[in-house]
Amino acid sequence: MKQRLSILGSTGSIGVQTLDIVRENPDLFEITSLTARSNWQLLARQAIEFDAACAVITDPTKYEALKSALASYPIKVFTGEESLRQVVCSQEVDVVVNALVGYAGLVPTVAAIKAGKKIALANKETLVVGGDLVMRLAAQRHVPILPIDSEHSAIFQCLAGEHSPVRRLIITCSGGALRDVPAEQLPDVTPERALKHPQWRMGAKITIDSATLVNKGFEVIEAHWLFGVDADRISVLIHPQSIVHSMVEFDDGAIKAQLGTPDMHMPISYALMFPHRASRPKEAFDFMQHPELTFSAVDRQKYPALDIAYDCLRRGGTAACTMNGSNEVAVAAFLDGKCRFTDITAAIEYALERATFTAEPTLEDYAAANAESRALAAEYLHL
Repeated sequence: MKQRLSILGSTGSIGVQTLDIVRENPDLFEITSLTARSNWQLLARQAIEFDAACAVITDPTKYEALKSALASYPIKVFTGEESLRQVVCSQEVDVVVNALVGYAGLVPTVAAIKAGKKIALANKETLVVGGDLVMRLAAQRHVPILPIDSEHSAIFQCLAGEHSPVRRLIITCSGGALRDVPAEQLPDVTPERALKHPQWRMGAKITIDSATLVNKGFEVIEAHWLFGVDADRISVLIHPQSIVHSMVEFDDGAIKAQLGTPDMHMPISYALMFPHRASRPKEAFDFMQHPELTFSAVDRQKYPALDIAYDCLRRGGTAACTMNGSNEVAVAAFLDGKCRFTDITAAIEYALERATFTAEPTLEDYAAANAESRALAAEYLHL
């Protein structure tokens, strides 16, 4: 029986690559719903190609254009954030692929879990912001959350079949686009320079997060919630080649690593097909093309965001939500040329110093913390 997919964020990098997997495996998957924020042209083409039952464009100003593009097809068209919650709860959906960017991914994930849907999660902010709430709810509803992030997929694969205690999770990090840029030059970095990631081809927001190492800090938080390992037993190493995606060290000293080319198709297919693997004959790793794998410590002075994320994880509550909201505002400002690169981390620190802290937040508390953190970041950046 085919798995019926709802892909949130189908026009983004992860969404497009997820549809590649669907295209390669027409006997395994069918598309029920596709969503996008504003790219109605690509969304329309995807909905037509994959015979989706419905398409959602969350930007209401793009609704008429999408509706017109799909007028000749039996595809329902919706708009607005509420529509995301409705499509993931449909009885015609088995698996929700959450490839949204930022805080926007939290509420649809919660709705999908309450509806009993399997979650293939690329939206790390869901767990960064609301990991405690989300994982408790998933456990109560017996809903599997399978990671798509390459690092967490690697850890998940390393842990498969293991029953021994874990000593440490080791998350690898390319170092981002500015790995070789001296710290004193970071204030003058342009958006164009920061978007030139040496290994991965990703969306603009996550590429900037990789350059600040905010993304890696968020991955530490996500790993804690996915695998139940506390902050002191999660390490980060710079690995420029991006071949070792992450590692697990066990109590006997053994270390398992998952290796592969920097390509998201594999972790996406693993999340969709688990416990099985895809057959991808063209995907073959040649060690002779990668004769050197190197590792080094993170420069915590150059990348203060990593320690900020660890601190947020240890504090719990709404701390990481505040970090995420302020970061989203600051990254958008940097991409628009309204602040310096180093202002991103400064805005996060400003928000964390002033934001209201709630130790045991509800979904409504997360929404309030998100709004407050965004306002504080805008205040700091004079937006």
